Amino acid sequence: MHLLYQSDSYIVVRFEVPVEHEATDAQGNGLSRGGFEIVDKFARREIFIEGALAQQFEDGVTALGEGEPSEEDYDDFIERFAALGNTPVLMH
Repeated sequence: MHLLYQSDSYIVVRFEVPVEHEATDAQGNGLSRGGFEIVDKFARREIFIEGALAQQFEDGVTALGEGEPSEEDYDDFIERFAALGNTPVLMH
């Protein structure tokens, strides 16, 4: 678990779980399973994305980072994925 981003509006955490069978992709990189948890602080809801949606999120963040994005730019991008969340955030 790695905290990737935190703003007044969102928290993004990456979860990685290594594949047990020493699998590699076409470039020889070790494969892993996992995804991203996005927490919308104001709406008090969260979503966990994995698979193709997580790859789309990661690609979008990488493309955004190639420029000089502001916190607002990141928040606007994250908002598109956070809007899919419907799991309430509960404090224990």
